[in-house]
Amino acid sequence: MTRILGIDPGSRYTGYGIIDHQRGQARLVAAGRIAAGDGDVAARLVKIDAELSGLLREYPSDEAAFEDVFVKNNVRSALVLGQARGVALCAVARAGVPVAEYAPAQIKMALTGTGRAEKEQVQHMVRILLNLQARIPADAADALAVALTHAQVRATQRSIGAAGLRGRGRP
Repeated sequence: MTRILGIDPGSRYTGYGIIDHQRGQARLVAAGRIAAGDGDVAARLVKIDAELSGLLREYPSDEAAFEDVFVKNNVRSALVLGQARGVALCAVARAGVPVAEYAPAQIKMALTGTGRAEKEQVQHMVRILLNLQARIPADAADALAVALTHAQVRATQRSIGAAGLRGRGRP
């Protein structure tokens, strides 16, 4: 079994989702969001670091996956988002957890079959794949989508690796 922490970084809300993945099956362990608030940027970054570090102590993870930053127009917002992402990456790295990163289109493709899926479609697939009845906050659903994408990618990589070894006359 592999425990995967998915993170959807944000400067006001950082979503997290933790799943256990084994033999193609994923089970929800925990999900939520870190509410950093609207105050001073430095204080928000400290809160993200502290809460994420606490989550990593409470739910030790084997691997972590981050959603890459997606920026539309606002450069200032992109910089603050990059700072929040950097703090989250540092918290995970400090815990010694390996990190993977996925583009938003790659996450959408992995969960829905199209890289242009709407947020609601991704959230719906998260609920189906984890057999969840209740709606969860969008930030948490996005983080779970990242974790599920990572689980799918690593399973595919292992299958390809195993097939490649068998193809070369190895067991």
